[in-house]
Amino acid sequence: MRSLCLRCLRPQSTCYCARVPQVDSRTRLVFLQHPRERRVAIGTARMAHLSLPNSELYVGVDFTGHRRLAELAARPERVAVLFPGEEAVPLEEAKQNPPETLIVVDGTWPLARKLVKTNPLLAGLPRIGFVPRRPSNYRIRAEPAEHCVSTIEAVVEVLGALEGEQERFDTMLRAFEYMVDTQLDCQEKRTEPPRRRIYKSAWQPPLELRSIAESFEHLVLLYAEANAHPAERNLPSELVHLVAMRPATGERFEAILAPRQPMARSTPLHVELSEEVLLAGESLEAGLARFQAFLRPGDKLAVWTTFALDLLRRDGFPVPEALNVRLACARALKSKPGGVEQGAEQLGARLPEQWAGGRAGRRIVALEAVVRALDERGRATQPPPRERMAS
Repeated sequence: MRSLCLRCLRPQSTCYCARVPQVDSRTRLVFLQHPRERRVAIGTARMAHLSLPNSELYVGVDFTGHRRLAELAARPERVAVLFPGEEAVPLEEAKQNPPETLIVVDGTWPLARKLVKTNPLLAGLPRIGFVPRRPSNYRIRAEPAEHCVSTIEAVVEVLGALEGEQERFDTMLRAFEYMVDTQLDCQEKRTEPPRRRIYKSAWQPPLELRSIAESFEHLVLLYAEANAHPAERNLPSELVHLVAMRPATGERFEAILAPRQPMARSTPLHVELSEEVLLAGESLEAGLARFQAFLRPGDKLAVWTTFALDLLRRDGFPVPEALNVRLACARALKSKPGGVEQGAEQLGARLPEQWAGGRAGRRIVALEAVVRALDERGRATQPPPRERMAS
């Protein structure tokens, strides 16, 4: 019998406790977990609870007479339920008057809906809904739709939006990513038959690859560089080089933006553009106006990391829906790809000719090569051939 960690309830060989950070939050989190979900070894509500000292976890279906839930329901102006629906308030609106306590319902979508329906007290509380910044990384469990994410991913997203400092809450995902990678690694190495009979539907490419193929006509690839100072200077990073291209048509965009604050010594070195070129750049307002004109209704941005999106949001740019190409590449390779150039190399993708200057110019063509390779895989009708082991 396998030895279990009594804290995370995972086998000792896959315990993630060493990777669980302690993240303080102003918002009190109250997890209501369906009993069936408690028995799921790869569930994430407990992981989120362990990361947040200001949280509580209760297991059950019918919470009638539950003293703590009754206390919360008596203060609807200070409490909200994280659950989608037509009456759910979007995150942008919730930020104007953030709740003191957030109730998070944990379970598969059918179980979570049953839990909400069984407890009328929850119906009297305001709800919060949101659209995630990126597709779920929950590659070891099927989600009913692309916009669905795991409990811990949802909590990280919402707390980051309500309280700011998204990067601080993103640290909670380290244990989650470790659990996912470990589980996939165990599945790859498994030689004995599964303990349960598995009923498989017709093969189709992974969701992340299908998303790229289905969105290809509306994709705009994006890469950005920043004037970034050392942390001790306490100066925020600012956008100085923005490149984008539309792979369906070959249209391209480039903007070199003059720094608005003193230039960091390392910026020309990292960006691979001279100080003279950067200082002679156009204004932020002009560059963003041109980029806004480059975009079309229905476009989706495709990025390797969220860094470019964060820089645009910091300058008040209305960022459209985005796809995480790095996540899709990892899904295709079944391993971490590293940087975008390494990802292109591992996929065996041919790089187009560089058309923009600096490091951004190299990386936007690498991103294009990766997206074209993933698009091809996302349209496949047969699974790729298995690699033969060397004899």
